[in-house]
Amino acid sequence: MAVVRVRQHVNPLSGKYQAPVEVPNWSAAFATPRQPLHIDIGCGKGVFLLSMAELAPEWNFLGLEIRKPVVESAQKRQQETGLSNLHFMYCNVNISLRALLEGWGDQNPLQQVSIQFPDPWFKKRHQKRRVLQPELVSTLAQFLPTGGRVVVQSDVEEVAVDMCDRLTENPHFLRSSPDWLPISPFPAQTDRERVTLEQERPVYRAIFTQS
Repeated sequence: MAVVRVRQHVNPLSGKYQAPVEVPNWSAAFATPRQPLHIDIGCGKGVFLLSMAELAPEWNFLGLEIRKPVVESAQKRQQETGLSNLHFMYCNVNISLRALLEGWGDQNPLQQVSIQFPDPWFKKRHQKRRVLQPELVSTLAQFLPTGGRVVVQSDVEEVAVDMCDRLTENPHFLRSSPDWLPISPFPAQTDRERVTLEQERPVYRAIFTQS
């Protein structure tokens, strides 16, 4: 059987990623759809959310990822565990997130969003490919309730600063501390976080709250 190689980085501005996804029936996606919702943007293999869903059954967790083979792998793991408070989707969040959230109707349960170790896109001409763009921040500000949180983490300080700058530009978000947080607010780790900490390298973290 041929091994399918998954690209580490994909260009979210490419035409193949511009089609919006179909909004699922959230009542079918989650056993208890009105539980508080945590969305992990760029969830990768879903290791973080699989742990979170086990540790916090009173929450629902939605993982969004632009690399379709990675999503399919995460979906398979979710099916094997039988976790009914966890759902993975293939999509470009900058195209589809607003419609996905509108699909909940008037009882939108979103309480928390995490963006962890996103593709850095170091070259200046490529930075428009970074996931946290002003329009996405506006969408998060619209759908998160007062007190709702956006948690950002990266092992690249430049990327973490850029995410914080995008969120600070929006008057609806307040940073919890001017300093980087020393520990994660979550009881679970992403693969990248685990490896970074094992190598004793820093992780740059911040929390923003909807005011």
